[in-house]
Amino acid sequence: MGPLRLLDPDTTYVNIGFWSSVELGAAESDGVHNRAIEKKAAELSGRKSLYSTAFYSPEEFWQTYGGASYDKVKATYDPDGRLLSLYDKTVRRR
Repeated sequence: MGPLRLLDPDTTYVNIGFWSSVELGAAESDGVHNRAIEKKAAELSGRKSLYSTAFYSPEEFWQTYGGASYDKVKATYDPDGRLLSLYDKTVRRR
């Protein structure tokens, strides 16, 4: 895999997803549950998939998802910054 997908080919990975409907209260609208999943994934040397709502800080996001490599690719293929960044799309939900 490329540098944006920092996976060791000699390691077995497990992809777990869950879907549910829950009553949205103040805690969930603030991302408490999603943030707990992000932290636990990091503790286990994993990462949360970005198909659901994410609440990473910019620093934490880019450290987890290959910021330096991403910047090189973005500079090459979008030098004028016309497209949103991965962080803007996934965390800021723009």
